Amino acid sequence: MRVGITGHRGLSPEVEKRVHGLLAAAVGDLDAAELTGVSCIADGPDAWFAQVVLDHGGRLEVVIPAEEYREGLPDTHWPVYDDLLHRASDVHRTGMAASDSAAHMAGSEILVGLADVLFAVWDGKPAWGFGGTADVVAYAEKVGVPVRVLWPEGAER
Repeated sequence: MRVGITGHRGLSPEVEKRVHGLLAAAVGDLDAAELTGVSCIADGPDAWFAQVVLDHGGRLEVVIPAEEYREGLPDTHWPVYDDLLHRASDVHRTGMAASDSAAHMAGSEILVGLADVLFAVWDGKPAWGFGGTADVVAYAEKVGVPVRVLWPEGAER
């Protein structure tokens, strides 16, 4: 099974802790021998999911939305990003240079295209900008990829 991830970044510590639990439970229900996680490995749910997949014994494939993508992430996340990228069994690229909303959406479209199901750490609200979690969920639904929302009950962004 190939599982993609999308989700909100910048969550509070309380919501982050609850999301970690939801991701661990969701991945724990899957057969590690058959599991490939697909992630853009940004800080937050993307990286947490990737780590949980690897810890569970699954494979990781990474989608890089843009050549400048890493530099657009917090520098405190770079060691995690670099480690996960190094551990990936395959890397997919959009071919775009600038790490902007268009590249992020293009990367998400590639990710959805590789997935049998999309996990979405999503509060159910509209995206704050083009290429946000809500846009990725809408794209997955449009192309027929099932979406499993993982959001803590009563949590706020």
